[in-house]
Amino acid sequence: MTASRWTTIYLVTGGILAAILAALIASVPRTEDGIDWFAPLIPGGWMAWTFPVALFFFVIACLLILFTLLAIRFPETPRRGVLRIETTRGDRLFISLLGSAFLCVGWLFFFGAPLWGALIGCLIYAAAVFRWV
Repeated sequence: MTASRWTTIYLVTGGILAAILAALIASVPRTEDGIDWFAPLIPGGWMAWTFPVALFFFVIACLLILFTLLAIRFPETPRRGVLRIETTRGDRLFISLLGSAFLCVGWLFFFGAPLWGALIGCLIYAAAVFRWV
């Protein structure tokens, strides 16, 4: 494919994802005090779909789309890291997401909310996984 075609693919994908994010933000309930970021998006729904929960799954979906485009545009050969197993970008993403989930659960157990410290730890962990695994 030509570079201009990839530019079009990137722009269209980014536009669609931006429109979905805008719709998600527009669906956040509003009160007389302002925007209630932690109120259920679907009042009386069977699951507590709040904006942070929906944003979490949106980010995961964006990562999967990004890594799919990267795999198509820049195919890679698996590499061996410190774990001595062959991993690709997708494998390292899965390892970093799984490890980050355990880090957040451990943070909640030992320190409780808020999770800002856990988020910093997860970013450092993900950077280490992508560098050395």
